[in-house]
Formats: sequence, structure tokens, C-alpha cells
Amino acid sequence: MTYTSPEHHPAFEEYCETIFELNEDGTKVIQARIAERLGVSRPAVSEMVRRLVDENLVAVCKGEIELTEDGSTLATTMVRRHRLAERFLTDILGLSWAEAHHEAGKWEHVISPVVESAIIDRLDDPTTCPHGNPIPGSKYIEPDLVSLAEVTIGDQFTVTRIPEELEFTPGLLEFLEDNKVLPGAQATVVTTSPDGTTTVDLDGQVVGLSAFTSQRILVTV
Repeated sequence: MTYTSPEHHPAFEEYCETIFELNEDGTKVIQARIAERLGVSRPAVSEMVRRLVDENLVAVCKGEIELTEDGSTLATTMVRRHRLAERFLTDILGLSWAEAHHEAGKWEHVISPVVESAIIDRLDDPTTCPHGNPIPGSKYIEPDLVSLAEVTIGDQFTVTRIPEELEFTPGLLEFLEDNKVLPGAQATVVTTSPDGTTTVDLDGQVVGLSAFTSQRILVTV
């Protein structure tokens, strides 16, 4: 299934995509969270939100920002194209996770419906991006997920999703990729520390993950 939406300024696309992803991560969408995610000032976010309201892409209620129907359509299109681009860049061109995430941020704004369909065909209709996040409109079926932090010492698990919040944490994608903490990887929780650090064993390789990371990585047990 291919989503289409009217053409909008890339900044509008980026903001709607960000609101979608914050919602997906379970984060309350307020201006401060958008500013943090995009690395821009709060006054800049305030001005852009005002413009998005004027374009009927978002609505603001008691300080929380919500996508309208038009905004949701636009956001879904951008998220889909971003995740398809990431998959193409890693699977076909061999880019690293971090490189693909960065480049997909550019590609998503110029991918046309024709190119989108071609990518889907070339990749045999993928259901997730390389980090395990679902591609809107695909045949993705959500498994029963828990955070890594919830897994008991000694229990085995399979890495399933690396949420968008971790993708935007500087250096973290590189760390996870280098240490093979990838969707599909099977591991066992070895220890948990009072500070929330979780140590896991991935096929003989021991990796320590911070509380911030282990609370957000989603796994199946």
C-alpha cells in the first residue's frame, strides 16, 4: 500500500514526521520535545507549529500537539519513505546504520510514488526498517514486546526494535551496530546494576547497555 499526500515544504514534512515518531515512542508531544529531537530552539518550534496549525496539519490542545488527518497522512508518507530508504541504503548499497539514517533524512523528501513502489518491489515489500521499526502500510504484525530492562537475569531474548529515540542519540547507532545489538540477535541477560545498566551475552560477546538504552530497546522473550 502506497500513501500519497499533497506536496509540502520539507520543513513541514520533517515536523509532522517528528510528531509521528514521538507519538510512536510514547513521548508526550510538546514543543520542548520537538526542539530536543530536532536540535532547534523553542522559539523556532513555536513559529513552525503556528504555521502547521495554519496549514491544518496539526492542532494544539492544552499544550499538546496532535496531527490532524492531513498531518497524519503527510507524516505517514514521510516515515514510510524514510524507513524504506534506510532499508534500501543498508540492504542494497551496504551503508552502515548511522550512514543510512542520515542519508534517508534527505532521500525521504525527494522519493516519488513511482520510486517508492520500485523500492518496495526491489526489497520484496519489507515490513520494517533496519532498526526493526514498522513501515507504515506494510504487512507488519506487532509481536508481544517488552523493554530489555524488563527481562530477568538468565532469561534469553531476541532484539526486535531500536526505537527512533535511540536513533537520534549521538553515537548510539554506531555502538549498537558495532556490538551486533541488531534486530534478530539472540542474547541472554547476564547482570543488572543498581544504576540500571544491563549486561547481555550475545553469542559469547558481553555488552553493557545503559539504563537509558535498555529501557528503550524492545525485545521478545
